[in-house]
This record gives sequence, structure tokens and C-alpha cells, in this order.
Amino acid sequence: MLLDLPGGRIRSWHAGDAPSLARHANSRNIWLNVRDRFPHPYTLEAAALWVERATAMEPETQFAIEVDGEAAGGIGLFLQEDVSRFSAELGYWLGEAFWGRGIMTAAVRRFTDFAFDTFDLNRIYGNVFEGNEASARVLEKAGYEFEGRHRRAAVKDGRIVDNLLYAIVRDFKPGRGPG
Repeated sequence: MLLDLPGGRIRSWHAGDAPSLARHANSRNIWLNVRDRFPHPYTLEAAALWVERATAMEPETQFAIEVDGEAAGGIGLFLQEDVSRFSAELGYWLGEAFWGRGIMTAAVRRFTDFAFDTFDLNRIYGNVFEGNEASARVLEKAGYEFEGRHRRAAVKDGRIVDNLLYAIVRDFKPGRGPG
């Protein structure tokens, strides 16, 4: 998979991505705004494990964001199941060196279109921890709408925080389900 972006591209993970992944992901500022399954510190071993896991996923739902020729971020879907099988959760991050350039907004826009075109989805949603205004702006600029606040719904770094829910929907007729 390859999607061009202003300033970068979205592509499949490659075996050689572990060093740049570890370098860009090893940030407390990134870790504070993502799920705990995203390790901190982000070691070379953790990066190699992630690349191995992401490249083995079927269907492929996790992708690298490449900037300046190296994996500097990630974007992906977590396909839901059962009665929520036509929905997916969006997750993304970008190395701090590339913040403020509009790369992530472009990535979320392009990836959302790709996800709707590739998977049988009618809804894609993202959760943002309260206080992460930059991520909320990314989703809003990409066409996601604020749907609500889940009060005291997450624990991050020993603090209980609200989760802000954003989503984008499309009209479709259910088919076989994602994948």
C-alpha cells in the first residue's frame, strides 16, 4: 500500500524500519497521548517486534508514515467485531520533529478515504485524551466530528482523564464485513 502525502507518504511497514521507528517513537510526549500498549521507552527490540507483528497482520491494517525517507510515525485501524463489525478505531502518531507541518492531518484524510474504500466500514472513530488539542484539531480538520466526552474513562501516567470521541461516517449497505 502506498498513499502520497504533502511532505511524506503512508506505506506498509518494512523489516528495516525498526531503527527509525525506535528513534522517532521513543518520546514521552508521544507516549502521553497514546495507549499504554505503545511502549516507553521505545526500544529497538520493541520496534523490531512491532514491525514483525504489523507486517504479519491479515488484513493489513497498520502502516508507517514515512517522512524524509524514513518511518517517522504510524497510522492504522483496529477493526471492530460482532455488532460493531462495520466500525473501526483509528490510531496514529508522528515523531515530534515533524509536528506542526500538517503531515498528520493529510495522513488522516488520505488514510480515512483509503479505509472506507478498502474495508466494508460505515464508521471510523478516534479517541483523544483531554488536553491533546493538537490531535483533536487533526481529526476535526480531517472531517471527523466531536461526538462526546467519556468522563474519567482512561488512566494515563497515573492520572484519570477524559476521553474525547470523534467519528466520521458514511452511508453504505452492509456487506460481508471488514476485511
